[in-house]
Amino acid sequence: MERGVSGSGRFMDTHCHLDFSLFDSCREELLFTARAKGVEAIVVPGVDSERWLRQLSVCRTYSSVYPALGLHPCFIEKHNKNDLLQLEKLLQEDDVVAVGEIGLDFWPSSSLHDSQVEYFESQLELAAEYELPVLLHVRKAHDQVLKRLRRLQLKPGGVVHAFSGSYQQAKQYIELGFCLGVGGALTYERAKRLRKVVASLPLSALVLETDAPDMPLAGLQGMPNRPENLPLVFDVLASLRVESAEELMRGLWDNSVRVLALESHLE
Repeated sequence: MERGVSGSGRFMDTHCHLDFSLFDSCREELLFTARAKGVEAIVVPGVDSERWLRQLSVCRTYSSVYPALGLHPCFIEKHNKNDLLQLEKLLQEDDVVAVGEIGLDFWPSSSLHDSQVEYFESQLELAAEYELPVLLHVRKAHDQVLKRLRRLQLKPGGVVHAFSGSYQQAKQYIELGFCLGVGGALTYERAKRLRKVVASLPLSALVLETDAPDMPLAGLQGMPNRPENLPLVFDVLASLRVESAEELMRGLWDNSVRVLALESHLE
């Protein structure tokens, strides 16, 4: 199947909201199309407790689809302390591969920063206790997140979803055992700083993601993002890197397996 420089393809989407109701009427077709384009594994992050059981059901229905569970900072007003108790119980399930999507969102329109910090720290502690990687959502809060990660020194680390920070911040995450999620933002020509950062980092620090149905790619605005678009992100990344397409593809897959500790889960 022709796909630019991405060849036959073997990809992992490390951040795809496959459980969202938008996909209810087309989930089978979506997965079939994605797999035909080389997307062999998908990690599905959680955002709030109301969706966890449904999310787990969706992930258990399909092969090579793996759930992460967490309390997203942008839904902070929906969370309560009982959610943390439920989260701890569910993290004991064998098929939960990460804690996420968690983090801090200090965008000007966001609110309840103190509560965000409290829930974030509690979830980091759960990740440390159960030795699970984390999927991080970070906006306007890299320094605050890095401070807390240094204190806990999580092993394994995890993925900084939709990374858009500086080269210096990227290096700090990498030193803490994290990979940086590369998605649709990279496909926009105006993303010059992001492209420069991604081109400069070691291959071992990068993984791919879509954030479907969000973060549409350039030229696909106005349509729900889908995991089948992951090879298009790869093509842009490959155009910025010095590695061959084959080496890049292999490295991205290996990074995803390593940083999300998926060796024992992959079928």
